[in-house]
Amino acid sequence: MALITPEELPIWVPGDLTVDSASQRWKDVRIRGYHYNSLDVPIPPMRDYMIVVYRAGLTPMNRKSSGPWRQAEVGPGSVSLLTHSTDSHWRWTVPIEVQHLYISPCRLAEIASDIYERDIKWVELRDVLRADDDVLIGAMSELIQELRCGGLGGSLYVEAITNQICVHLLRNYAGELRQAPQAKSGLSPTQARRVREFMEKNLDRNLSLADIAQVANISVFHLIRQFNETFGCPPYVYLMHRRLERAREMIASGDRALKCVAVSCGFSDQSHMTRLFRREFKMTPGEYRRNVQS
Repeated sequence: MALITPEELPIWVPGDLTVDSASQRWKDVRIRGYHYNSLDVPIPPMRDYMIVVYRAGLTPMNRKSSGPWRQAEVGPGSVSLLTHSTDSHWRWTVPIEVQHLYISPCRLAEIASDIYERDIKWVELRDVLRADDDVLIGAMSELIQELRCGGLGGSLYVEAITNQICVHLLRNYAGELRQAPQAKSGLSPTQARRVREFMEKNLDRNLSLADIAQVANISVFHLIRQFNETFGCPPYVYLMHRRLERAREMIASGDRALKCVAVSCGFSDQSHMTRLFRREFKMTPGEYRRNVQS
């Protein structure tokens, strides 16, 4: 089944575009605003969840999606929700101005997996034609403000708002949660090789669980469980062990300054490396260098 994207929606729902966040390249979230005349339009299933925030115009809204036709009066301050992968039919008689907020299914499933502590593959939102939801309206306003004015740490700010929206949707509007099929024990050989090579190449970076999970093409929740089964320890323990081994190799093979070794191996500074090195090898990096060079 072909799913339509936010860019393709005007093919079925013609209107005047008033705002679009495409240029910002936000991850897993998109805003598009429209001015619509009265319309009677069927819409194919959409790729993303769609939150409609009504900004101007007061009209009876008729919609059919997962059930029978429903009607509610919508206007400024009202919100409609449409789950992804579901066709719908909308009908209204008065011109309106709206803002659409699109959330990717993968982001909502990822947040659901973290909340419910199991690997969620798919989330269906309840059929909500009208809600009075100050949280969603406020989040939309914050994103519009960021789109228009920007500011320091914009991508992190948008990510935080997106996460807040996802948690709010799961708390208040989640219907069916479909769990991913039970994975085989441990990472596959290909996944394990990719993860190992990625971590080796990036020991000097501040790697996150999301970075590692992306390499294996699995959720963070799935990564934590399967990594431990494959490598016998959590990712952060494995990463620290490899950094210490790399540091020991570099110290033994030359006279590079210890502070440079620390940076090259991903430690915050020399004292951080020394503290962990002593705990692992029962001697300081300087003592180890003197021993191997004597």
